[in-house]
Amino acid sequence: MRSSVVVIGSGMMGSGIGAMAALAGNQTILVDLDQEKVKAGRDRAFQCIALRTENGLNTPEEAERARQLLTTGTDIEEAASKARIVIEAITEDLQIKQHLFSRLDSLLPSDVPICSNTSGLRITDIAEKCVHPERTMTTHFWLPAHLVPLVEVVMGDSTSLEMAQNMICELKGWKKSPVLVRRDLPGQLANRIFQAMIREAVSIVASGLASAEDVDTAISCGMAMRFPEWGPLKHLDAIGLELGLKVQDSVLPGICAEKEAGSYLRQLVEQGETGVAAGKGFYDWSKRDIHKDIAKRDVFIMEAVKVTQRLEQC
Repeated sequence: MRSSVVVIGSGMMGSGIGAMAALAGNQTILVDLDQEKVKAGRDRAFQCIALRTENGLNTPEEAERARQLLTTGTDIEEAASKARIVIEAITEDLQIKQHLFSRLDSLLPSDVPICSNTSGLRITDIAEKCVHPERTMTTHFWLPAHLVPLVEVVMGDSTSLEMAQNMICELKGWKKSPVLVRRDLPGQLANRIFQAMIREAVSIVASGLASAEDVDTAISCGMAMRFPEWGPLKHLDAIGLELGLKVQDSVLPGICAEKEAGSYLRQLVEQGETGVAAGKGFYDWSKRDIHKDIAKRDVFIMEAVKVTQRLEQC
């Protein structure tokens, strides 16, 4: 019986996706290359389940059921024989993904959706060798997948609108907030917006207008505080489009409009100041603890999710 959600790839993203599938009451199979990898993936998924439960995002009963529903495997054919949905979360390599999709396409009935968690590749290209590309789509979960509600469902050039809409409905049952992206463009939807923000943030630091810490503070303690319930287009409607037009005419001429990564960012990379792993990037990581920052980020996300859920019930 085809009743399982199969997640192929049990790393950081796959384990979080598997946790959310199981918490939604689905028989879930985490698949990876060997027993060591899937055991580590299952352990991470259990940690995701525990974190959500300890912070009130799921009940103890849901957590216990999820642990029972989540299993592992190393045989793709065996897992595919039980799949009603497949989500790929393997390495970001086009040829490897194409090979996997082609294989899955030959194993699965044409009504079983095959999804990719890719953040940078086009699903049209990934599904190039599939006989049934209409059932392929991107389901891009945002990191951390077990906490951030957003999932971008991206249609490829041949994706069935009905199948994409069905996936939207499925993900809503996982306590996710899916959005439908109707064109298969680099950056999908949210990352296109995010990259524009990053471009301007880097430009501000490079120009000497403000420090990296002050830029991050301005975003975190300013606009980001409104974003969970107040997106930029709702903001424009609220202030009036006439005012929004005047502000854009005034501000946009001075905003960075480079079509490639800026020279300041490129210089940091060339100097070996590549971020946390190197000990320095925009911040001096010899004086900061990334694990503490990640923990604070996750607590904030969980509290924001709880507030958002309460507002939705009003």
